Amino acid sequence: MKGVYVLILRLDRPQKLNIGKLGLLTFQSGYYAYVGSALNSLEKRIDRHLRKNKKLHWHIDYLTLKAKPVCVIFAKTEFKIECKIANELSDLESVKGFGCTDCNCKSHLFYARNLDKLIKNVKEAFVSVGLKPARKDFT
Repeated sequence: MKGVYVLILRLDRPQKLNIGKLGLLTFQSGYYAYVGSALNSLEKRIDRHLRKNKKLHWHIDYLTLKAKPVCVIFAKTEFKIECKIANELSDLESVKGFGCTDCNCKSHLFYARNLDKLIKNVKEAFVSVGLKPARKDFT
């Protein structure tokens, strides 16, 4: 399936992490929403994010080594609209330059202390770009 997704992660304590070419960044404890797309195989892309043993290629790879996956919100689409979703979330606190080296977005990683509010914002972003979001929880 081709689609767009938002991976929700939890960081239990503040951490400084080396994020590839972005360098050493400080992350607060709380919840992070990473916006991505997979126009080949959505399932394989999400599974890759969940693995700990992987080649570190994307910014999100570094964060997923320390943060715990909570859920993924996704939708089937043939179109690359991750930037539209990221734009819908741009009022949230973000990590500048994260996950957006190939576009003009300010970030593809957003932060919130409250999980329910973050999930609500993400679902509203999907709806606002014309998609019906689905959700898969990780326990």
